[in-house]
Amino acid sequence: MSLSRKAMLTCILALSALLPVAAIAEAKATAKVNPQVQAQAQDQTEEKRKTLLADATSAIQETQSALKSLDNGKNKEALAALERATGKLEIILAREPSLTLAPAAMNVVTVDLQGGIDVVKALRKEIVDAIDAGRLQDARRLMGTLASETVVNVNNIPLATYPAAIKQAVKLIDQKKVEDAKVVLQTALNTQVVTQTVVPLPIVNAENALKEAEGLAEKKDRKPEDNTRLKASLADARAQLERAEALGYGKKSDFVAFYQQLREIDQKTADNKSGTGFFAKIEASIAEFMKSIQPHKS
Repeated sequence: MSLSRKAMLTCILALSALLPVAAIAEAKATAKVNPQVQAQAQDQTEEKRKTLLADATSAIQETQSALKSLDNGKNKEALAALERATGKLEIILAREPSLTLAPAAMNVVTVDLQGGIDVVKALRKEIVDAIDAGRLQDARRLMGTLASETVVNVNNIPLATYPAAIKQAVKLIDQKKVEDAKVVLQTALNTQVVTQTVVPLPIVNAENALKEAEGLAEKKDRKPEDNTRLKASLADARAQLERAEALGYGKKSDFVAFYQQLREIDQKTADNKSGTGFFAKIEASIAEFMKSIQPHKS
């Protein structure tokens, strides 16, 4: 994967990981409309995401500022900061009443093991040998490199508890129970919910290859060079899926289904046959697969 493609993927992942549920629904709803209208809707969604992120980040910064003021004995400044934090959270809830997690910070990490399937298998054997020999820390470090993925980690404010914690802290400050208020605020800051979105890069590459193949499969009266490109794209998709399987993403049964669906596409496009809908099944399977491999919230 080239650097430019990685950069583009990172941006897409960052956007999708931070979108609230309502914004995702909005994006899906515009999938079949005029491209210009869709672009406008996406711009609005992006602006909404940025605003939510800015407000949530501000709420955390104001909470931290309040803690610092309390440490310095400046209770009035602390109360003012908490009032501003409450205002930001109220704005978030007013814009997205059904939102349970407000994204406040994120980081993106990409690990991409270089080499073919032989390299992957050799590394897997090295890990197993290390475990068998009782060298668990060596195996742990090696496992960290057995990946080809981009991971987006997002820290979220739990909107069910964070605003209540701020209100409790304000009440405690009013009662001159400053140390108790500090404990409440620090606990709130420490109980952010971390969500991860994991995207295996071979799966992304396979999807790109399938998209190219789909365009060729729909083309009537394909030329010989079109058929050559179609076969190459399907072969590339299979190779990328095989790499994902070797790296341990998903279950064996997932890939058995993928390979069967690729064979069906081969049959439907043989002898210069064309048509639409040939790729719907594998596209749906990959989408479901991507959901199934996501880690749980922590």
